[in-house]
Amino acid sequence: MTDLRNQRRMAASILKCGRNRVWMDPDRMEEIAKAVVRKDIRVLINGGAVKSLRIQGISSGRRKLNIIQKEKGRQRGFGSRKGKKHARLPKKDRWMQTIRALRTYLAQLREEKKLDPTSYRTYYMKSKGGEYRSVNHLKSHLISDGVIKEEKQ
Repeated sequence: MTDLRNQRRMAASILKCGRNRVWMDPDRMEEIAKAVVRKDIRVLINGGAVKSLRIQGISSGRRKLNIIQKEKGRQRGFGSRKGKKHARLPKKDRWMQTIRALRTYLAQLREEKKLDPTSYRTYYMKSKGGEYRSVNHLKSHLISDGVIKEEKQ
């Protein structure tokens, strides 16, 4: 095995890459060993005996797989969580989800003429005040107040 450090150094300089990225054809090692001057190395580069390898990137395969798993709802346990509860889903976002659902339900009842405008306004304002946790909670209040009848399934 001949010492090709000098040839590798020159090739790296000519190819404008690092020494580790210089590839030398194993079948033409004697020819490469005879190259002493930069001109000889250039001839070998043009002849395809010496090349620069591609820059190695960082594979995103594992990341893609991770994203797919998270879309399925996996890997979201306590061990994977960083940040407080309300940093992950702010209080305001949770409130918006709840209030929009409540208002949609109340509007639906009003359209179906199950709520008159006065009681609609009452329950709307109570919802706005945060009296109801969810649509089911509101529904149970409406049933207990006798405003709507219980639906049978």
